[in-house]
Amino acid sequence: MNIGERIKEVMTQKQRGVTWLAKNLPCERSNVYYIFRRSSIDTELLQKLSKLLDHDFFKDLSEETFSKNK
Repeated sequence: MNIGERIKEVMTQKQRGVTWLAKNLPCERSNVYYIFRRSSIDTELLQKLSKLLDHDFFKDLSEETFSKNK
C-alpha cells in the first residue's frame, strides 16, 4: 500500500481539499502533495491525519500487512 495514495483517496472520499488539509495540519500545500507521493510516513503525522480525516490509517496498514501473510 502506498500510504500517501491512500491518504489522498480518503481525503477525496471525505470531500476535503488540499488547502483544507494544509490549513489543518498546519503546513504548506506543497507539503500535502509531498505526503501523497510517500510510501511511508511518520506515526505522529499519520495519527494527525487519522484524526483530521476521521479514518483509521493504522488499521488499513495492519490489514494489508496481515492479509499478505495468509
